[in-house]
Amino acid sequence: MHLPFDNSYARLSQAFHAHVLPTPVAAPRLLKLNRALALELGLDPEWLASPEGVEMLAGNRMPAQAEPIAAVYAGHQFGHFSPELGDGRAILLGEIVIDGKRRDLQLKGSGPTPFSRRGDGRAALGPVLREYILSEAMFALGIPTTRALAAVATGETVARETAQPGGVLTRIASSHVRIGTFQYFAARGEMDNVRELADHVIARHYPHLGDAAEPYAGLLEAVVTRQALLVAQWLLVGFIHGVMNTDNMSISGETIDYGPCAFMEAYDPGAVFSAIDRQGRYAYSSQPSIAQWNLARLAECLMPLFTAQDEAVTRANEALATFKSVFQTAYLGGLRAKLGLLSAEPGDGALALDLFERMAANKADFTLVFRRLSDCAETPAADAQIRSLFEDPTAFDGFAETWRARLALEGGAPAERAAAMRRVNPAYIPRNHRVEAAIEAAVVRNDLSVFEDLVAVLAHPYDEQPAHIAYQQPAQPQERVTRTFCGT
Repeated sequence: MHLPFDNSYARLSQAFHAHVLPTPVAAPRLLKLNRALALELGLDPEWLASPEGVEMLAGNRMPAQAEPIAAVYAGHQFGHFSPELGDGRAILLGEIVIDGKRRDLQLKGSGPTPFSRRGDGRAALGPVLREYILSEAMFALGIPTTRALAAVATGETVARETAQPGGVLTRIASSHVRIGTFQYFAARGEMDNVRELADHVIARHYPHLGDAAEPYAGLLEAVVTRQALLVAQWLLVGFIHGVMNTDNMSISGETIDYGPCAFMEAYDPGAVFSAIDRQGRYAYSSQPSIAQWNLARLAECLMPLFTAQDEAVTRANEALATFKSVFQTAYLGGLRAKLGLLSAEPGDGALALDLFERMAANKADFTLVFRRLSDCAETPAADAQIRSLFEDPTAFDGFAETWRARLALEGGAPAERAAAMRRVNPAYIPRNHRVEAAIEAAVVRNDLSVFEDLVAVLAHPYDEQPAHIAYQQPAQPQERVTRTFCGT
């Protein structure tokens, strides 16, 4: 099959990447193909599922126009700068151009690269399936994200804590340029490369800046805006990225690198699941401030390119300062929608905070509280269901009284309000115990049915699915997953 590659990143200077071929695997077997995404990319899903297509998805066969590369980047990891990281187990095959939009096609787990740092360049099957589940769930929730095109078993084992079956994930992204990509060159004082990278990013993601008087300052402002909007969306669904290093923040504003991420169940602003985040740096409520800190690192890279150098620091600080206002506007607007508020009133933030405080004190499930609040907006008889989510059921009552008084100020048809709330309050999220159960069944018992069922349910998170009501429920005490892992 002819893949319509046009590989702009491979045409950048040699300093940006290393040309490297994937390492063939022993016995590739297709586990999951995202047929809808294949069609969106203009690819033939029947060919991708054929033996020749699976060979390509595993890295055993290269399309004619592929230019396989591993990208180099640096990054602050838990606040400490690593001057050289790069794609240690991922190889970018090329860029597909559909309707003028570029999409990277990358193989994760495709073998060692010059940036593997003594690693084997492979991926265990569990993390491959995990990223498939999580990234596609995020897409269905309407949050910018990389996508999963396919998951392939390699027929080989990889050595981690124990021997585990290997896998390859085909990841689709608007690009794989990260804040850490800029840091790699800026830390070396290679400003010509920083400029080349910035020009590439502007042309690919922010073409409206091409004729701007200050394109590089404009680039910083645009990335700040996208990241602020993204993090607001994360918080509105209870998502915790878990490893918000600068090398895991995409310049395009997509969620990238689903390692030790998790969706919160019982509301806790300090929730941390990542086993490697021992100090809680990337806790749920810390994500906005961490994103702004990471963006300050991007500003340090771009400031030397600003035309008006005497105003560079001021312009960069002004751009960074917009993060808070953009985030707060998007976050509060999202909370209003989740609460069913059609207009803006000064006390709306306090109303939401009151609910959060009651939820935190009573270990109430984040997702279910808001989903059932949608029912309560339609009929007070539904209060019994939401009250049962609080350890002290009366804790909901004080909020409910204030909330209903606020709704009464607006009027409107209760059924229409409830329907609007259900469009922003998901019934289904990838609950940690469900994700782990799907992975265990696939990896340990070679049973993909649990994985398939979960992916199918999560594809429609805002819909009522009476046959799958069990997927809404939080984990029982014996099922709780309190730690998640990178799986690298």
